[in-house]
Amino acid sequence: MSRSGQDSQRRLKSSKKRKASSQRWLERQLNDPYVKKAKDEGWRSRAAFKLIELDDRFGLVKGSKRVVDLGIAPGGWAQVVRKRAPQATVVGIDYLETEPIDGVTILQMDFMDEGAPAALEEALGGPADLVLSDMAANTVGHKQTDHLRTMALVEAAAWFAVENLTKGGAFLAKGFAGGTDKDLLDLLKKHFTSVKHAKPPASRKGSSEWYVVAQGFKGRSDA
Repeated sequence: MSRSGQDSQRRLKSSKKRKASSQRWLERQLNDPYVKKAKDEGWRSRAAFKLIELDDRFGLVKGSKRVVDLGIAPGGWAQVVRKRAPQATVVGIDYLETEPIDGVTILQMDFMDEGAPAALEEALGGPADLVLSDMAANTVGHKQTDHLRTMALVEAAAWFAVENLTKGGAFLAKGFAGGTDKDLLDLLKKHFTSVKHAKPPASRKGSSEWYVVAQGFKGRSDA
């Protein structure tokens, strides 16, 4: 068989795999009660329920005056914050375009860009009470590499929290199974009085995602 014929077969198999994967995703969406509930209640994504459930358990949002949403797109978490802390200043960032949300400042840029932290600080206008991170690196299909790339984002988000939270503030971030990086845990335990892991009911059972919840920021004097 010619090389072009082999390439054609590989492309066909790859296409079939993509179609099968897309079909499974579509079936999950159609059969997912959280997707329907999000649509019925006006949330931009089913992820809104993850924050709702985590907030019900840990009391993160209520009373917050300034909140940062890292990886804001499509905006479900920011919607929850606006509903539960309507007086809060909310600033979000994402390299993806995000439709405007009333009362939320949205920066379209990569959080890992050198100027992103300063832009967020300027828009926030003061220390944050809560830093949220739903960021995840684009996957490359290699489990260990994907895990390390996402954990690098989580650690960057944690450092941003340490540098911008007010005393008593909290940090919530999504990660994936594979173990919390020791350096990250050491950082959080040094700067927060409580560090816990949680997997909200809205997180799909087959998903490897988990959340780290750090509360009781000790203050930047310890940084």
